[in-house]
Amino acid sequence: MKKIRVGVLGAYRGKTMIGYCRQADNAEVVAVCDKEAYLLDEVRRECEGLPIAYYDNFEDFIKHDMDAVVLANYANEHAPFAIRAMNEGKHVFSEVLPVQTLKEAVELVETVERTGKIYAYGENYCWMAAPREMRRLYREGKIGEFEYGEGEYVHNCESIWPEIAYGEKDHWRNNMFSTFYCTHSLGPIVHITGLRPVSVTGFEPTNNERRIRTGSRCAEYGVEIVTMENGAIVKSIHGDLYKNNISYVVYGSKGRMESAREDAQNGGHDRIYVNADAFSGDYDTPHEIETYLPAERDEAAKNFGHGGSDFWSMYYFIEKIRGDVNADTIDVYEALDMCLPGLFAYRSILAGGAPMTIPDLRDKEEREKWRNDTACTMPSVAGGMLLPTTKNGTPEIPDEIYDSQREKWEKILAEREKK
Repeated sequence: MKKIRVGVLGAYRGKTMIGYCRQADNAEVVAVCDKEAYLLDEVRRECEGLPIAYYDNFEDFIKHDMDAVVLANYANEHAPFAIRAMNEGKHVFSEVLPVQTLKEAVELVETVERTGKIYAYGENYCWMAAPREMRRLYREGKIGEFEYGEGEYVHNCESIWPEIAYGEKDHWRNNMFSTFYCTHSLGPIVHITGLRPVSVTGFEPTNNERRIRTGSRCAEYGVEIVTMENGAIVKSIHGDLYKNNISYVVYGSKGRMESAREDAQNGGHDRIYVNADAFSGDYDTPHEIETYLPAERDEAAKNFGHGGSDFWSMYYFIEKIRGDVNADTIDVYEALDMCLPGLFAYRSILAGGAPMTIPDLRDKEEREKWRNDTACTMPSVAGGMLLPTTKNGTPEIPDEIYDSQREKWEKILAEREKK
Protein backbone atom coordinates (compact mmCIF):
# COMPACT_ATOMS: atom_id res chain seq x y z
CA MET A 1 0.00 0.00 0.00
CA LYS A 2 1.13 3.56 -0.65
CA LYS A 3 2.43 5.71 2.13
CA ILE A 4 -0.09 8.01 3.81
CA ARG A 5 0.72 11.65 3.01
CA VAL A 6 0.77 13.67 6.21
CA GLY A 7 0.74 17.39 6.87
CA VAL A 8 1.81 18.74 10.25
CA LEU A 9 0.40 21.92 11.81
CA GLY A 10 2.72 23.10 14.56
CA ALA A 11 6.43 22.59 14.03
CA TYR A 12 7.47 22.57 17.71
CA ARG A 13 5.55 19.61 19.14
CA GLY A 14 5.04 18.46 15.55
CA LYS A 15 8.72 17.53 15.23
CA THR A 16 7.87 14.26 16.94
CA MET A 17 5.28 13.36 14.31
CA ILE A 18 7.60 14.54 11.54
CA GLY A 19 10.26 12.26 13.01
CA TYR A 20 7.85 9.33 12.95
CA CYS A 21 7.03 9.86 9.29
CA ARG A 22 10.72 10.19 8.36
CA GLN A 23 11.48 6.68 9.59
CA ALA A 24 8.13 4.99 8.95
CA ASP A 25 7.36 2.75 6.02
CA ASN A 26 3.65 3.61 6.11
CA ALA A 27 3.71 7.44 6.07
CA GLU A 28 5.57 10.47 4.74
CA VAL A 29 5.49 14.18 5.58
CA VAL A 30 4.50 16.33 2.61
CA ALA A 31 3.70 19.68 4.30
CA VAL A 32 4.54 21.57 7.49
CA CYS A 33 2.85 24.74 8.74
CA ASP A 34 3.80 27.13 11.52
CA LYS A 35 3.49 30.87 12.06
CA GLU A 36 7.05 31.04 13.43
CA ALA A 37 9.74 31.26 10.75
CA TYR A 38 12.50 29.96 13.02
CA LEU A 39 10.58 26.70 13.60
CA LEU A 40 10.07 26.18 9.89
CA ASP A 41 13.77 26.84 9.36
CA GLU A 42 14.66 24.22 11.98
CA VAL A 43 12.52 21.63 10.23
CA ARG A 44 13.99 22.57 6.84
CA ARG A 45 17.49 21.94 8.16
CA GLU A 46 16.54 18.63 9.74
CA CYS A 47 14.64 17.47 6.65
CA GLU A 48 16.97 18.84 4.01
CA GLY A 49 16.49 17.10 0.68
CA LEU A 50 12.99 15.82 1.43
CA PRO A 51 10.10 16.99 -0.80
CA ILE A 52 8.24 18.92 1.91
CA ALA A 53 6.24 22.10 1.34
CA TYR A 54 6.41 24.77 4.05
CA TYR A 55 3.61 27.17 4.93
CA ASP A 56 3.26 30.06 7.36
CA ASN A 57 -0.55 30.09 7.20
CA PHE A 58 -3.25 27.46 7.56
CA GLU A 59 -5.33 28.55 4.57
CA ASP A 60 -2.62 27.62 2.08
CA PHE A 61 -1.49 24.59 4.08
CA ILE A 62 -4.91 22.92 4.22
CA LYS A 63 -5.21 23.03 0.42
CA HIS A 64 -2.07 20.95 0.02
CA ASP A 65 -2.55 17.51 -1.52
CA MET A 66 -2.38 15.23 1.53
CA ASP A 67 -4.35 12.44 3.21
CA ALA A 68 -4.09 13.39 6.86
CA VAL A 69 -3.31 16.31 9.15
CA VAL A 70 -1.53 16.22 12.49
CA LEU A 71 -2.67 19.02 14.80
CA ALA A 72 0.25 19.94 17.05
CA ASN A 73 -0.77 23.57 17.45
CA TYR A 74 -1.91 25.25 20.70
CA ALA A 75 -3.78 22.87 23.01
CA ASN A 76 -6.88 25.02 23.22
CA GLU A 77 -7.22 25.43 19.44
CA HIS A 78 -7.38 21.87 18.12
CA ALA A 79 -11.12 21.54 17.56
CA PRO A 80 -11.60 24.36 15.01
CA PHE A 81 -8.68 23.10 12.92
CA ALA A 82 -9.83 19.48 13.21
CA ILE A 83 -13.28 20.44 11.98
CA ARG A 84 -11.84 22.43 9.08
CA ALA A 85 -9.44 19.65 8.10
CA MET A 86 -12.13 16.97 8.04
CA ASN A 87 -14.38 19.24 6.02
CA GLU A 88 -11.49 19.52 3.54
CA GLY A 89 -11.40 15.71 3.27
CA LYS A 90 -8.43 15.04 5.57
CA HIS A 91 -8.14 12.50 8.37
CA VAL A 92 -7.09 14.07 11.69
CA PHE A 93 -4.66 13.22 14.45
CA SER A 94 -5.28 15.70 17.27
CA GLU A 95 -2.84 16.41 20.05
CA VAL A 96 -4.21 17.12 23.50
CA LEU A 97 -6.78 18.50 24.21
CA PRO A 98 -9.62 17.71 21.79
CA VAL A 99 -11.86 20.69 22.67
CA GLN A 100 -11.98 23.81 24.80
CA THR A 101 -15.78 24.20 25.00
CA LEU A 102 -18.94 22.14 24.84
CA LYS A 103 -19.91 23.97 21.64
CA GLU A 104 -16.70 22.73 20.03
CA ALA A 105 -17.35 19.22 21.34
CA VAL A 106 -20.75 19.05 19.67
CA GLU A 107 -19.40 20.41 16.38
CA LEU A 108 -16.44 18.03 16.46
CA VAL A 109 -18.59 14.93 16.99
CA GLU A 110 -21.00 15.91 14.26
CA THR A 111 -18.18 16.64 11.82
CA VAL A 112 -16.65 13.20 12.39
CA GLU A 113 -20.04 11.56 11.89
CA ARG A 114 -20.90 13.58 8.79
CA THR A 115 -17.56 13.32 6.98
CA GLY A 116 -16.71 9.74 7.93
CA LYS A 117 -13.07 10.78 8.32
CA ILE A 118 -10.84 9.10 10.87
CA TYR A 119 -10.29 11.17 13.99
CA ALA A 120 -7.61 9.92 16.37
CA TYR A 121 -6.85 11.60 19.68
CA GLY A 122 -3.17 11.66 20.55
CA GLU A 123 -3.35 11.00 24.30
CA ASN A 124 0.10 9.47 24.21
CA TYR A 125 0.19 8.44 27.88
CA CYS A 126 -2.21 5.63 26.97
CA TRP A 127 0.60 3.98 24.99
CA MET A 128 3.34 4.36 27.55
CA ALA A 129 4.74 1.01 28.62
CA ALA A 130 2.84 0.61 31.90
CA PRO A 131 -0.66 1.75 30.85
CA ARG A 132 -0.37 -0.22 27.61
CA GLU A 133 0.44 -3.44 29.49
CA MET A 134 -2.23 -2.70 32.12
CA ARG A 135 -4.83 -2.37 29.38
CA ARG A 136 -3.85 -5.73 27.90
CA LEU A 137 -4.01 -7.47 31.27
CA TYR A 138 -7.27 -5.81 32.26
CA ARG A 139 -8.95 -6.80 29.00
CA GLU A 140 -7.78 -10.38 29.62
CA GLY A 141 -9.66 -10.32 32.95
CA LYS A 142 -6.55 -10.37 35.12
CA ILE A 143 -8.03 -8.33 37.98
CA GLY A 144 -11.76 -8.71 37.30
CA GLU A 145 -14.30 -5.87 37.17
CA PHE A 146 -12.95 -2.35 37.63
CA GLU A 147 -13.79 -0.85 41.04
CA TYR A 148 -11.37 2.03 41.70
CA GLY A 149 -8.49 3.77 39.98
CA GLU A 150 -5.97 6.59 40.31
CA GLY A 151 -4.16 8.53 37.64
CA GLU A 152 -1.41 11.01 38.46
CA TYR A 153 0.37 13.36 36.08
CA VAL A 154 2.39 15.93 37.99
CA HIS A 155 4.72 18.13 35.98
CA ASN A 156 6.35 21.18 37.52
CA CYS A 157 6.94 23.36 34.46
CA GLU A 158 8.28 26.48 36.17
CA SER A 159 11.84 26.03 34.89
CA ILE A 160 10.70 25.59 31.28
CA TRP A 161 7.84 28.11 31.28
CA PRO A 162 9.64 30.66 29.07
CA GLU A 163 10.10 27.91 26.44
CA ILE A 164 6.43 26.90 26.41
CA ALA A 165 4.58 30.19 27.02
CA TYR A 166 7.13 32.66 25.55
CA GLY A 167 6.19 35.46 27.92
CA GLU A 168 2.89 35.88 26.06
CA LYS A 169 0.30 37.29 28.44
CA ASP A 170 -2.56 35.77 26.45
CA HIS A 171 -0.94 32.39 25.85
CA TRP A 172 -3.33 29.52 26.60
CA ARG A 173 -1.05 28.18 29.34
CA ASN A 174 -1.34 31.49 31.16
CA ASN A 175 -5.13 31.50 30.90
CA MET A 176 -6.19 27.88 31.40
CA PHE A 177 -8.00 26.58 34.49
CA SER A 178 -6.80 23.94 36.95
CA THR A 179 -8.66 20.88 35.60
CA PHE A 180 -8.31 21.66 31.88
CA TYR A 181 -5.25 19.52 31.12
CA CYS A 182 -6.70 16.35 32.60
CA THR A 183 -6.27 13.63 29.99
CA HIS A 184 -2.68 12.59 30.85
CA SER A 185 -3.93 11.46 34.27
CA LEU A 186 -7.50 10.36 33.51
CA GLY A 187 -7.10 9.21 29.90
CA PRO A 188 -5.14 6.00 30.54
CA ILE A 189 -7.71 4.84 33.13
CA VAL A 190 -10.50 5.38 30.59
CA HIS A 191 -8.51 3.57 27.89
CA ILE A 192 -7.55 0.67 30.15
CA THR A 193 -11.11 0.00 31.32
CA GLY A 194 -13.18 1.14 28.34
CA LEU A 195 -15.69 2.71 30.76
CA ARG A 196 -17.40 6.08 30.36
CA PRO A 197 -17.25 8.76 33.08
CA VAL A 198 -20.75 9.84 34.13
CA SER A 199 -20.22 12.39 36.92
CA VAL A 200 -17.42 14.41 38.48
CA THR A 201 -16.56 16.57 41.46
CA GLY A 202 -13.62 18.95 41.13
CA PHE A 203 -11.10 20.42 43.55
CA GLU A 204 -8.28 22.95 43.35
CA PRO A 205 -5.99 24.54 45.99
CA THR A 206 -6.07 28.16 47.00
CA ASN A 207 -2.29 28.58 46.66
CA ASN A 208 -0.86 29.31 43.20
CA GLU A 209 2.47 30.96 44.02
CA ARG A 210 4.53 29.14 41.37
CA ARG A 211 1.91 29.85 38.74
CA ILE A 212 1.87 33.55 39.55
CA ARG A 213 5.61 33.95 39.26
CA THR A 214 5.59 32.39 35.79
CA GLY A 215 2.64 34.51 34.65
CA SER A 216 -0.02 31.82 34.81
CA ARG A 217 -3.38 32.78 36.28
CA CYS A 218 -4.27 29.15 37.01
CA ALA A 219 -4.29 27.28 40.32
CA GLU A 220 -1.29 25.01 40.81
CA TYR A 221 -3.11 21.73 40.30
CA GLY A 222 -6.53 20.18 39.83
CA VAL A 223 -8.24 17.04 41.12
CA GLU A 224 -11.18 15.19 39.59
CA ILE A 225 -13.15 12.57 41.52
CA VAL A 226 -14.97 10.74 38.74
CA THR A 227 -17.76 8.18 38.86
CA MET A 228 -17.70 5.70 35.99
CA GLU A 229 -20.70 4.11 34.29
CA ASN A 230 -20.34 0.88 36.33
CA GLY A 231 -20.23 2.79 39.64
CA ALA A 232 -16.44 2.67 40.05
CA ILE A 233 -14.55 5.74 41.27
CA VAL A 234 -11.42 7.35 39.80
CA LYS A 235 -9.16 9.97 41.37
CA SER A 236 -7.32 12.04 38.77
CA ILE A 237 -4.68 14.59 39.81
CA HIS A 238 -2.55 16.74 37.53
CA GLY A 239 -0.71 20.03 37.50
CA ASP A 240 2.19 21.88 38.99
CA LEU A 241 3.08 20.21 42.30
CA TYR A 242 6.76 20.67 43.02
CA LYS A 243 8.16 17.23 42.12
CA ASN A 244 7.14 15.33 39.00
CA ASN A 245 5.33 12.00 38.99
CA ILE A 246 3.43 9.75 36.59
CA SER A 247 1.61 6.73 37.99
CA TYR A 248 -1.56 4.70 37.58
CA VAL A 249 -3.47 2.31 39.87
CA VAL A 250 -6.36 0.05 38.86
CA TYR A 251 -8.30 -1.99 41.43
CA GLY A 252 -10.60 -4.79 40.31
CA SER A 253 -12.93 -7.34 41.85
CA LYS A 254 -10.12 -9.88 42.23
CA GLY A 255 -6.91 -7.86 42.35
CA ARG A 256 -4.89 -4.73 41.70
CA MET A 257 -2.42 -3.41 39.13
CA GLU A 258 -0.22 -0.38 39.65
CA SER A 259 2.71 1.26 37.96
CA ALA A 260 5.80 2.26 39.89
CA ARG A 261 6.04 5.89 40.85
CA GLU A 262 8.50 8.10 39.02
CA ASP A 263 11.09 7.88 41.82
CA ALA A 264 11.22 4.08 41.57
CA GLN A 265 14.36 2.35 40.32
CA ASN A 266 14.74 -0.65 38.00
CA GLY A 267 12.63 0.72 35.20
CA GLY A 268 10.91 3.60 36.95
CA HIS A 269 7.29 4.14 36.00
CA ASP A 270 7.51 1.59 33.15
CA ARG A 271 7.34 -1.20 35.74
CA ILE A 272 3.97 -2.50 36.90
CA TYR A 273 3.01 -4.74 39.81
CA VAL A 274 0.05 -7.12 39.70
CA ASN A 275 -1.49 -8.65 42.82
CA ALA A 276 -4.46 -10.75 41.70
CA ASP A 277 -6.37 -13.86 42.81
CA ALA A 278 -7.68 -16.56 40.51
CA PHE A 279 -11.24 -15.54 41.35
CA SER A 280 -13.02 -13.05 43.61
CA GLY A 281 -12.89 -14.44 47.15
CA ASP A 282 -9.84 -16.63 46.56
CA TYR A 283 -8.00 -15.25 49.57
CA ASP A 284 -6.34 -18.47 50.79
CA THR A 285 -4.45 -19.56 47.67
CA PRO A 286 -0.76 -18.64 47.97
CA HIS A 287 0.53 -16.57 45.07
CA GLU A 288 3.35 -14.21 44.25
CA ILE A 289 3.01 -10.59 43.24
CA GLU A 290 3.82 -10.45 39.54
CA THR A 291 6.00 -7.72 38.11
CA TYR A 292 6.19 -6.64 34.51
CA LEU A 293 8.73 -4.40 32.85
CA PRO A 294 7.36 -4.06 29.31
CA ALA A 295 10.14 -1.71 28.26
CA GLU A 296 11.57 -4.06 25.67
CA ARG A 297 9.95 -2.16 22.84
CA ASP A 298 10.39 -2.45 19.12
CA GLU A 299 13.57 -0.87 17.85
CA ALA A 300 11.52 1.63 15.87
CA ALA A 301 9.89 3.04 19.03
CA LYS A 302 12.75 3.11 21.48
CA ASN A 303 14.03 6.58 20.56
CA PHE A 304 10.65 8.27 20.74
CA GLY A 305 9.49 10.38 23.66
CA HIS A 306 7.13 9.48 26.48
CA GLY A 307 8.39 5.92 26.70
CA GLY A 308 7.92 5.21 23.02
CA SER A 309 4.27 6.23 23.13
CA ASP A 310 4.84 9.03 20.61
CA PHE A 311 5.66 6.31 18.10
CA TRP A 312 2.66 4.09 18.86
CA SER A 313 0.05 6.85 18.79
CA MET A 314 1.09 7.82 15.26
CA TYR A 315 1.61 4.24 14.10
CA TYR A 316 -1.92 3.20 15.01
CA PHE A 317 -3.41 6.34 13.44
CA ILE A 318 -1.71 5.63 10.13
CA GLU A 319 -2.65 1.96 10.26
CA LYS A 320 -6.30 2.89 10.89
CA ILE A 321 -6.25 5.01 7.73
CA ARG A 322 -4.70 2.09 5.87
CA GLY A 323 -7.66 -0.10 6.81
CA ASP A 324 -6.80 -1.83 10.08
CA VAL A 325 -10.11 -1.57 11.92
CA ASN A 326 -8.49 -3.01 15.06
CA ALA A 327 -5.72 -0.40 15.27
CA ASP A 328 -5.61 0.93 18.83
CA THR A 329 -6.70 4.53 18.30
CA ILE A 330 -8.79 6.81 20.50
CA ASP A 331 -11.87 7.94 18.59
CA VAL A 332 -13.76 11.18 19.11
CA TYR A 333 -16.19 9.73 21.66
CA GLU A 334 -13.44 8.27 23.85
CA ALA A 335 -11.46 11.49 23.48
CA LEU A 336 -14.39 13.41 24.97
CA ASP A 337 -14.77 10.79 27.71
CA MET A 338 -11.22 11.75 28.70
CA CYS A 339 -11.62 15.52 28.29
CA LEU A 340 -15.13 16.45 29.45
CA PRO A 341 -14.55 15.41 33.08
CA GLY A 342 -11.97 18.21 33.31
CA LEU A 343 -14.36 20.78 31.87
CA PHE A 344 -17.14 19.77 34.23
CA ALA A 345 -14.80 19.39 37.21
CA TYR A 346 -14.06 23.09 36.88
CA ARG A 347 -17.76 23.91 36.83
CA SER A 348 -17.98 21.83 40.01
CA ILE A 349 -15.15 23.84 41.58
CA LEU A 350 -16.87 27.12 40.73
CA ALA A 351 -20.10 25.73 42.20
CA GLY A 352 -18.45 25.00 45.54
CA GLY A 353 -17.76 21.33 44.90
CA ALA A 354 -21.18 20.29 43.65
CA PRO A 355 -21.13 17.06 41.58
CA MET A 356 -21.68 17.54 37.85
CA THR A 357 -23.21 15.12 35.37
CA ILE A 358 -20.97 14.49 32.36
CA PRO A 359 -22.98 14.44 29.13
CA ASP A 360 -22.65 11.59 26.65
CA LEU A 361 -22.37 13.30 23.28
CA ARG A 362 -22.99 10.01 21.50
CA ASP A 363 -26.62 10.91 22.25
CA LYS A 364 -27.89 13.35 19.62
CA GLU A 365 -30.59 14.72 21.92
CA GLU A 366 -28.04 15.39 24.65
CA ARG A 367 -25.98 17.49 22.25
CA GLU A 368 -28.72 20.11 21.95
CA LYS A 369 -28.23 21.20 25.57
CA TRP A 370 -24.62 22.19 24.86
CA ARG A 371 -24.66 23.31 21.24
CA ASN A 372 -24.13 26.98 22.09
CA ASP A 373 -22.13 26.59 25.32
CA THR A 374 -18.86 28.52 24.97
CA ALA A 375 -17.95 28.69 28.67
CA CYS A 376 -14.15 28.75 29.13
CA THR A 377 -11.38 31.00 30.41
CA MET A 378 -10.25 32.40 27.04
CA PRO A 379 -11.96 35.76 26.38
CA SER A 380 -11.65 35.41 22.60
CA VAL A 381 -13.71 32.19 22.66
CA ALA A 382 -16.02 32.49 25.67
CA GLY A 383 -17.85 35.64 24.69
CA GLY A 384 -20.51 36.30 27.34
CA MET A 385 -19.75 33.00 29.09
CA LEU A 386 -16.22 33.88 30.28
CA LEU A 387 -15.12 31.98 33.40
CA PRO A 388 -12.56 33.16 35.99
CA THR A 389 -9.25 31.28 35.94
CA THR A 390 -9.50 30.20 39.61
CA LYS A 391 -12.32 29.70 42.08
CA ASN A 392 -11.22 32.95 43.75
CA GLY A 393 -11.33 34.92 40.52
CA THR A 394 -8.76 35.81 37.87
CA PRO A 395 -5.58 37.13 39.51
CA GLU A 396 -3.92 40.32 38.36
CA ILE A 397 -0.31 39.70 37.36
CA PRO A 398 2.15 42.54 36.82
CA ASP A 399 3.39 43.06 33.27
CA GLU A 400 6.94 42.86 34.62
CA ILE A 401 6.55 39.10 35.04
CA TYR A 402 5.69 38.65 31.37
CA ASP A 403 8.55 40.97 30.39
CA SER A 404 10.95 38.82 32.41
CA GLN A 405 9.61 35.59 30.89
CA ARG A 406 9.90 37.07 27.42
CA GLU A 407 13.52 38.12 28.03
CA LYS A 408 14.38 34.58 29.16
CA TRP A 409 12.74 33.16 26.04
CA GLU A 410 14.60 35.57 23.74
CA LYS A 411 17.91 34.49 25.28
CA ILE A 412 17.01 30.83 24.72
CA LEU A 413 16.02 31.60 21.14
CA ALA A 414 19.27 33.46 20.51
CA GLU A 415 21.26 30.46 21.72
CA ARG A 416 19.30 28.18 19.40
CA GLU A 417 19.98 30.41 16.44
CA LYS A 418 23.72 30.27 17.13
CA LYS A 419 23.57 26.51 16.73
